Amino acid sequence: MSDQSAVSSHPSLLGVHSGRLFVGSCLSLIATSVAFAVIGDIMGSLKTQFVLTNAQVGWIGGAALWGFTLSIIALGPLCDALGMKRLLGFAFLCHIAGPAIMIFANGFVMLFAGALILALGNGTVEAVCNPLVATLYPDNKTTMLNRFHVWFPGGIVLGGLACFAMSQLGVMSWKARLVLIMIPAVIYGYLMLSQKFPVTERVQSGISFGGMVKATFGRPLFLIMFLCMGITASLELGPNRWIPSILQSGGMHGILVLVWISGLMAVLRFFAGPFVHKFSPTGLLLCSSILGGTGLFMLSFAESITMALSAATVFALGVCYFWPTMLGVVAERVPRGGALALAMMGGMGMLASGMIASPLIGKVADDHLKDKLDTAATTAIIQKIADEFPRLQAAAQGDLGKDLQPGIDSARNVLEKIKASGGELPHPDTANALRAAIGSGVKADVIKEASDILNPADNYGGRLSFRVIAPSAIILVVVFGVMFVNDRRKGGYQVEKIGN
Repeated sequence: MSDQSAVSSHPSLLGVHSGRLFVGSCLSLIATSVAFAVIGDIMGSLKTQFVLTNAQVGWIGGAALWGFTLSIIALGPLCDALGMKRLLGFAFLCHIAGPAIMIFANGFVMLFAGALILALGNGTVEAVCNPLVATLYPDNKTTMLNRFHVWFPGGIVLGGLACFAMSQLGVMSWKARLVLIMIPAVIYGYLMLSQKFPVTERVQSGISFGGMVKATFGRPLFLIMFLCMGITASLELGPNRWIPSILQSGGMHGILVLVWISGLMAVLRFFAGPFVHKFSPTGLLLCSSILGGTGLFMLSFAESITMALSAATVFALGVCYFWPTMLGVVAERVPRGGALALAMMGGMGMLASGMIASPLIGKVADDHLKDKLDTAATTAIIQKIADEFPRLQAAAQGDLGKDLQPGIDSARNVLEKIKASGGELPHPDTANALRAAIGSGVKADVIKEASDILNPADNYGGRLSFRVIAPSAIILVVVFGVMFVNDRRKGGYQVEKIGN
């Protein structure tokens, strides 16, 4: 719908440049998704440089998700009181400050804090732009929300390809990758922060804040969708956060697999509008649950790039419609819930994927990688690190000597524990000792030998974690199956108008 036709149908949009605000909204979502791609790409680098466990890296990756929840739940319902323009200004500042803090981080705490601040910006974008798009296009909500959310996977494609190109050009710094997040942030700030914003559809209709709360939490349909949002988001965002790192440890270009998934999602979402309503949103969610769970289960067995891409295709076909269609169903069937209902949905999705799915994947990976560590071979490599690193340190120049010390300390600590336990590898100290050596930056045969032992174990534990998450799709199949059958009995999917 053009700006002119929108104004003629809805006078509240008078003086509002809907097209520019929509483009700016898409760019703000690109900043969010580039952040997602970049954080996923650098997780392995953070793990080795700062000697972090998979669980710690999971918390950093998770903070970039569940921190989203803090801002979307706190600020989403206040879009009208605080103003969408002010909130987008806050998002802009977070998209600049968060990456900057991570760039200058000296350890886990600063990395975690930077990821959290970045996530606050991401959540604020979602809190503002979902009701903004619904207000700009009141007669076409689900279609335009799907087109808006094209740019989450679309931004992952852009960010992922940029990360891959940098690695091919020899730019290996994870800090340089974080700068990529700031580029779309500066552009959307320029486009949007000088514009007039409309008031939300809920305010236009005269529904009070209390009425919005009642319409949201007083509807069983919303509560069901709210709980399901936690599962759908965990199936999509939790694994996507880990795919680059896990597949990379298996000798595959994990970031390209994520780009493939995201590219398929972007194309499918762009053409989703007419298809969604023709097929029925609840029917689409049912099919998505079947394909998403199946694809993730297949991905847990992927030991080659061909297997990974095949599984990723099924996975992408499943999860691509989850997020925007969940929001579209709530916007169309709980319209009086306004910004609060949409904020709660987005918040639940990020909370579940960030505080449950992402750390759970890391924990399962930590718990099971030890099953692939050969005790004798691993002990021999740890001993070799303890023997060779002091000699390399003595011959090192500049800061390299300092970089070798964590490897020396970790190897000696593991050897002491192996001796004390009668030959048993300590967990997770063994994996951390190998990571400390690999992350030292030294060029030596022992580093390759350490990588050859650790990487297959990391890959095995990570893939097994996908197998743990996948069965949650069964719950969705049951719930959305019942909803789809119920819609069919009533003559099809029905959209509720806010005046009804």
